[in-house]
Amino acid sequence: MNQTLHKTPVIDFDTQTPFDALIAHGPDVAGDPARTGAGGDPAGAGATTPDSSALDAAIGEAAGWLQTRQRDDGHWIFELEADATIPAEYVLLNHFLDQIDAPLERKIAVYLRGMQGAHGGWPLFHDGDFDMSASVKAYYALKLVGDHPDEPHMARAREAILKRGGAARTNVFTRFTLAMFGQVPWRACPVSRVEAMLLPRWFPFHLDKVSYWARTVMVPLFVLYSRRARAVNPRGVGIRELFVTPPERERRYHRNPTGHWIGTAFLGLDKVVRVLEPLFPRAVERRATETALRFVEERLNGEDGLGGIFPAIANCLMVYHILGYPKDHPNVRIARRAIDGLVVDKGSHAYVQPCLSPVWDTGLASMALCETNAQGGDDRAVSATRETAVTNACHWLRDRQILDTVGDYAAMRPGVRPGGWAFQYNNDHYPDVDDTAVVSMLLHRTGDPANKESVERAAEWIIGLQSKNGGWGAFDADNEYYTLNNIPFADHGAMLDPPTVDVSARCIGFLSQIGYERDHPVVARGLAFLRAQQEPDGSWFGRWGTNYIYGTWSALSAFNAVGEDPQAPHVRAAVAWLHRRQQADGGWGEGCESYWSDKRDFVKASTPTQTAWALLGLMAAGEVDSEPVRRGVDYLLKAPREGGRWTEDLYNAVGFPRVFYLKYHGYPVFFPLWALSRYRNLTRGNSKHVSWGL
Repeated sequence: MNQTLHKTPVIDFDTQTPFDALIAHGPDVAGDPARTGAGGDPAGAGATTPDSSALDAAIGEAAGWLQTRQRDDGHWIFELEADATIPAEYVLLNHFLDQIDAPLERKIAVYLRGMQGAHGGWPLFHDGDFDMSASVKAYYALKLVGDHPDEPHMARAREAILKRGGAARTNVFTRFTLAMFGQVPWRACPVSRVEAMLLPRWFPFHLDKVSYWARTVMVPLFVLYSRRARAVNPRGVGIRELFVTPPERERRYHRNPTGHWIGTAFLGLDKVVRVLEPLFPRAVERRATETALRFVEERLNGEDGLGGIFPAIANCLMVYHILGYPKDHPNVRIARRAIDGLVVDKGSHAYVQPCLSPVWDTGLASMALCETNAQGGDDRAVSATRETAVTNACHWLRDRQILDTVGDYAAMRPGVRPGGWAFQYNNDHYPDVDDTAVVSMLLHRTGDPANKESVERAAEWIIGLQSKNGGWGAFDADNEYYTLNNIPFADHGAMLDPPTVDVSARCIGFLSQIGYERDHPVVARGLAFLRAQQEPDGSWFGRWGTNYIYGTWSALSAFNAVGEDPQAPHVRAAVAWLHRRQQADGGWGEGCESYWSDKRDFVKASTPTQTAWALLGLMAAGEVDSEPVRRGVDYLLKAPREGGRWTEDLYNAVGFPRVFYLKYHGYPVFFPLWALSRYRNLTRGNSKHVSWGL
């Protein structure tokens, strides 16, 4: 690799401006009238200016609330909520292992009943449409806990499931669960032999060719499939009533996930391998199982668990169970603690998180606080407490930089030194590019010389993870083996980790913030990737946040960071799109349904989080004094808050589009606080220019 791509510009922390100036705004930009809006804000001439005292009050309340949530060691962590499947799977796991926790499971049942939709089933996100797999798992979990099938909510669920084809129409992962509980034959699952662990890298399928989350889930699942794992299920509960055709007679379990001829060919191959399975040598299976166990144990990851995500940890526990590991085995105890650490017990009800998000939460919370030291909005004592909060957060984050463990990314980038951050407390084999860019921008922004080495190592690592097309994926480089989306196992459409706009934009913003010029090869290729990914309507797709508003904010932030002309056609197209998407109440909203092509413009309601993203994007494009920005700020000032956090029921992020959605409980404080503070800084300062990478 060209060594010039790894050369980090000199980052002179010793000569940077003091913290207070850094978090207020950047230096004035001479001759920059375009950055005040589309030619100086003719559209905003008649707009009502948001009340200055209300703005200060909202910022002060939100910032104060956020500071009270900081942990003693400097970090933040907020709840991360998914759909019904994770708490349902927790109940199923307990019954698989015969480790029933009746009091806790009754609380989870309360949560599951509360999530049931008007359609009778369970959605993938708040107020969403019926989802077959979520509904079958929720129904099964409730029945395991003790809900009788004739109770009204169970009868409604059963009717909704049968009306839509029954439990045979669930996705691949759900059918694996049903097979382990003896509810469907194993032929309902695609062939997933553990011998795949021994395949050479040139083979069409290899673990290095799939995403980190697929990798950590699949490896233990290979063992479960090959051993035909069977749940203990001590109460003998089944869900035969959810099948239209008796499961042993059903012949239509498998479907082509993409409709492509390659998918049809893979289905044919699956049938052939299934016939040959009895001939597979036991010795090879044992060797492959040993390889799988080594993979898991190397990545057991302490109490954060395999991959730091619920499905992988649960599969790991089930493998240890079927292989006869005693409950007091160190690996079993670690995995069990990791699973139980995801439980959120609210007293009257409980649910289970898909993973923990402390690094992400800490980075975003700190970035929001970095914006709050406005022009005269707060006194010196208040500003000092926020400076201390951010300083403590940076110390905590520095200690979590991964500097010694070479992760799985090395399969594609063997010469890249570690230097990233994980999403969770610990996940050293899987540092997250997005987290690394955000944390590094924060560390650099504070101007603390103690952060210099961390920032430089992070820059080296991020540059090393750039893909050939100029973009960045979340965990791996060049993870674009799209043929694998056609295998029967991949009906969830989440096998790969290709470059995305949002992650790439963050990397460009970081590199630009620390001194990389727009004509540097790494940055130039990244910008070309962003331009190529713009949608015809002017927006950008959001892979990790809902959805086009998130992607468009991300891209506009990156273009601003490199000094792109705000009047450039692609920037104006994005601004025009955001203007069109503003709702009558002044806010912005976008439903999780927008990930389906036929519902691309779906809006349920404006949300504080999405309004903040839109405002941050518009301000990055110079639209500081425009009427849409003022109306958006007014929406945030009037939107309901509980303490310092804005009220928000709708989900705001995505794990896997159309399959798995998320609600970050911290977003409705991080982003509105950030947007309001930035607006205050830009309108009261000497410049309308956003000086940071994000």
